[in-house]
Amino acid sequence: MKRFRIRSVDFRQLVNFFSFMRWECSSSATVWVRFNMTIRIINRQSRFCCKSFLSARLYSSSEQVRDVADVAKNISKVLMSSPQLVLDSALDQSGLRVSQEVVEDVLNRFRNAGLLTYRFFQWSEKQRHYEHSVRAYHMMIESTAKIRQYKLMWDLINAMRKKKMLNVETFCIVMRKYARAQKVDEAIYAFNVMEKYDLPPNLVAFNGLLSALCKSKNVRKAQEVFENMRDRFTPDSKTYSILLEGWGKEPNLPKAREVFREMIDAGCHPDIVTYSIMVDILCKAGRVDEALGIVRSMDPSICKPTTFIYSVLVHTYGTENRLEEAVDTFLEMERSGMKADVAVFNSLIGAFCKANRMKNVYRVLKEMKSKGVTPNSKSCNIILRHLIERGEKDEAFDVFRKMIKVCEPDADTYTMVIKMFCEKKEMETADKVWKYMRKKGVFPSMHTFSVLINGLCEERTTQKACVLLEEMIEMGIRPSGVTFGRLRQLLIKEEREDVLKFLNEKMNVLVNEPLCD
Repeated sequence: MKRFRIRSVDFRQLVNFFSFMRWECSSSATVWVRFNMTIRIINRQSRFCCKSFLSARLYSSSEQVRDVADVAKNISKVLMSSPQLVLDSALDQSGLRVSQEVVEDVLNRFRNAGLLTYRFFQWSEKQRHYEHSVRAYHMMIESTAKIRQYKLMWDLINAMRKKKMLNVETFCIVMRKYARAQKVDEAIYAFNVMEKYDLPPNLVAFNGLLSALCKSKNVRKAQEVFENMRDRFTPDSKTYSILLEGWGKEPNLPKAREVFREMIDAGCHPDIVTYSIMVDILCKAGRVDEALGIVRSMDPSICKPTTFIYSVLVHTYGTENRLEEAVDTFLEMERSGMKADVAVFNSLIGAFCKANRMKNVYRVLKEMKSKGVTPNSKSCNIILRHLIERGEKDEAFDVFRKMIKVCEPDADTYTMVIKMFCEKKEMETADKVWKYMRKKGVFPSMHTFSVLINGLCEERTTQKACVLLEEMIEMGIRPSGVTFGRLRQLLIKEEREDVLKFLNEKMNVLVNEPLCD
């Protein structure tokens, strides 16, 4: 049996050290807040690492194959319970071995925590017999760009270049992230610089640039780029579909129609994606009957309507309070021999919620079960949002407790429930939901942190709010101005300028760390 030994950090010594420091520095509220949280985390981490250490000794044979999801979940627990000071050591001592699949799973779970994710990415790269996959690099590029750490993003690109791992998708991600941050010039620069990275731009990259611009509501710039570069690249149906969708989101129906006609004139035949986009545009413009006409005019032998098209139609009828037509469209789809997927069922659930027909909603859930279609987090969120908006909070919590047994809630689900209990002044229950979410390995979003911090501020539980805000910043998540401002006012009122100064310094590090290319 392979032997494991604990390296680098003795957790018992650390706990004793921090306990001493808390006593020595008890006069400083700033240090007290920081060390109080650190002691609590390290105590938890010590127990977890000991447990993982024993587990690793018992199950370390080369024949033992660990389930990817279980390993990723255990790594997630380490990441969420370890301060920066001991993160690498905690990961080392966990006895958990990484593979490309495990790393990709963890990066996906922590995609909203750029800096924390980057630390795990760096640690995993140092492990024996492991090399990052292209997908892992792409996920990390997305995470760093999301928090506008563009220098780190380009460092990752250059690392891929050295390993000859760069491809067109790499630059499509960069263009998309720049465009989403409304850095249009930088997105175009990323397209033009591909040549220097030994990747001559092609039609796929061109479509990627147009898509990035359109999805970030810069369709006019996308149209301009299209007109300037159409001689370099021969547009295909995807090119026109991208522009079509962009004008649909503007929204500009006449321009969308113009692009559609130009597509036909250029000899590009609409495919199912084009038809789906056109149906969606018409429905959002309130022309659902015209959209239905397009669906019925489609030649089934060439292009059959998809479940996406039917989900859009059902959803639109529901929002227009045309419940009977929503149900008829759903039944028409089933009569055509097409099986409803979770997206169509969700549209039907939304239609019944809009009409406040909760008995029908629960019947749809039963029908989903009988047909082997599992509800997803969106199914849960649609129902919860409706019940909470109507003030049916007890029923909402009952639905939440039942739904978590059949589907995996996402951060939005937990955010709604936590916010609901904060508004009811039931902070103890809100805290229980928060802890349950962390236990399940669901990473909180900026909004999840915000609703709980705001709830704590409302109850004037300043100490807990400060600890939570620091944890949020440590994970690389930037608090909203409203949330930070609210806590700031509370600290000023309580004359705790030292704590405010400490939190301001933490914020400045997060905001001002290299954000240049």
